[in-house]
Amino acid sequence: MKVANNVTEFIFLGLSQDSGMQLMFFVLFLLFYVVIMVGNLLILLMVFSDSRLHTPMYFFLSNLSFVGIAYSSATAPKMIADFVSEKKTISYWGCITQMFTFHFFGCAEIFVLTVMAFDRYAAICQPLRYTVIMSANACTVLASLSWLGALGHSFVQTLLTFQLPFCNAQVIDHYFCDVHPVLKLACADTTLVNMLVVANSGLISLGCFLILLASYTVILFSLRKQSAESRRKALSTCGSHLTVVTFFFVPCIFIYLRPSTTFPLDKAVSVFYTTITPMLNPLIYTLRNEDVKNAMRRLWSSKISLKEKQRG
Repeated sequence: MKVANNVTEFIFLGLSQDSGMQLMFFVLFLLFYVVIMVGNLLILLMVFSDSRLHTPMYFFLSNLSFVGIAYSSATAPKMIADFVSEKKTISYWGCITQMFTFHFFGCAEIFVLTVMAFDRYAAICQPLRYTVIMSANACTVLASLSWLGALGHSFVQTLLTFQLPFCNAQVIDHYFCDVHPVLKLACADTTLVNMLVVANSGLISLGCFLILLASYTVILFSLRKQSAESRRKALSTCGSHLTVVTFFFVPCIFIYLRPSTTFPLDKAVSVFYTTITPMLNPLIYTLRNEDVKNAMRRLWSSKISLKEKQRG
């Protein structure tokens, strides 16, 4: 990554230049971040502590919760601090690190959501073979491939962006280092890089989204042959997944499946997949999932009984 450039730091414009709005955003996004951390940590705690949740579905849900914590942490702490900072700067290498971690965990979420859809397909459409298809080894392999694929994507994305020279422009019209806003500052022809970014980020988002839609379409058709109770439970689970998928994939496709053009709407759209989706994940999966709610009750009951024993 040794390229000729005169830039040692970048300056963010952030979500708003208005001081009153920035203060409101500070409180709002701090609350969002606390909900993300507490909600996702609670899911991780329940999955690891309750043996009844040691199933493929909850194994991938724990991966999703970990991704949610790491993914939001790539952008949220810096954004929240910038709301109350006079100068919103980030170093050149800080920008590289932020872009790499953001795309690494973002792509991991895409792949984990896709694997979760396959898990639901196997559970609903192939119930007799489910334990064979989604064995412990198969789950480990699928999770490992998701993380390795995300690592490869992020490495290529970051390398493509920062192998370009940056001369004097420093102002990024965004609240974090993302590909399109940073590419606008490069003092070189970015046409080829733009095309590669669309192929790398845009097509991954679109391809996985189409696979997800196809999986849930097959699931919905297969539910016609099942009992009313099975249909209700399957629709509840799949409805939760589809809600998360829609909030995450549609904004991603809007941002990345196009050339390097930026719109004023981009920053607001980015909030959906950087903050809103990681916050909704634990809420959707706990409020609409009986297994998780029962695990929460068991965890709470065990804590109360432990306190009573200590007092006795």
